Amino acid sequence: MSEQNASQGSPSIEEDDILVYGWIVDGGSGRAEQAAAELGLPPGRAAAALRRLAGLGLLRTVRATSDEVMAVDPDAVAATLTAPLRATIRRQEEQLDLVHGKIDRLRDHFFAGRSGNRDFTVEVIPTLEEVRAALNRASAECQEEVVSSQPGGSGRVPEAMEEALGRDHALLSRNVRMRTLYHHTARFNGPSQAYVAAATALGAEYRTSHELFGRVIIYDKSLAFLPDRTGSWGAVAVREPTVVGYLHDIFEQYWIRATPFSDAAQDGLERVAKEIHQTIVDLLAAGLKDESIARRLGMSLRTARRHIADIMEALGAESRFQAGVLAARAQLTGRPHEGSGGES
Repeated sequence: MSEQNASQGSPSIEEDDILVYGWIVDGGSGRAEQAAAELGLPPGRAAAALRRLAGLGLLRTVRATSDEVMAVDPDAVAATLTAPLRATIRRQEEQLDLVHGKIDRLRDHFFAGRSGNRDFTVEVIPTLEEVRAALNRASAECQEEVVSSQPGGSGRVPEAMEEALGRDHALLSRNVRMRTLYHHTARFNGPSQAYVAAATALGAEYRTSHELFGRVIIYDKSLAFLPDRTGSWGAVAVREPTVVGYLHDIFEQYWIRATPFSDAAQDGLERVAKEIHQTIVDLLAAGLKDESIARRLGMSLRTARRHIADIMEALGAESRFQAGVLAARAQLTGRPHEGSGGES
């Protein structure tokens, strides 16, 4: 163990010590040269291990004038060895409680000032750290339901998902209902599949759609978080009942039409890919740019352009605009061609 650990009161037990201790239990002596030879250790390291073991009370000599030693039951000295470390932990816990107490007092001032001086039905939260604090607080206070729309499907970070799963577990353990919408592309993402499987086992519900209305998290139909329009890591917290209710109604409309989450292989790769392909055709016919299509489908720009190129080749189109027109004329989209009068 390092000198830093020793200075903090923890016992300094090295790997060499464990090796030599086991050798003595098996009948070894207290002679460093013999331990070094039989264990393949340098003599200095073997001698140091014997000294540390004796100093920790894990060895005792059989006779004062002999090199014969015996191993001491580790449980007999465990309390003595760990007492300094436990005392350090107690002091640190006391310091932690003191800091938390002061933070509670600061929080009281923070919320008292907000409620007395400003209208916080709409609140801009500028930094990622403050957004996380607000989300953690909302999760802790949530009593009935949290719903969210989470666009994107291939850029999820496993470490972030592991952290989120801990928060979700705390909510679900209180019987809070949790429903989440993803893009269909999430079905092709390994971390997303693992996360959904773990959270579903705890009681969460997940569905996917080829297109979502945007990112939002709603707690108890009373507090909604929206992303900052500047594209920063900030957010906007909305508490105005009519706005929150409207956002929740939109979520419900998409939820009803969405498909229960399953990975692409289980659900049928061809069917999922066909839905994505059809949506891209519709968006091309509507005149959307590549970047907008990628964003609305939760896929990378490179992937979206690959799909678009395949569609253009299949239609024999030389431009994106022409592809949209040809798709509409061939009635491949959900919208009738403007010159058709809606007739087949």
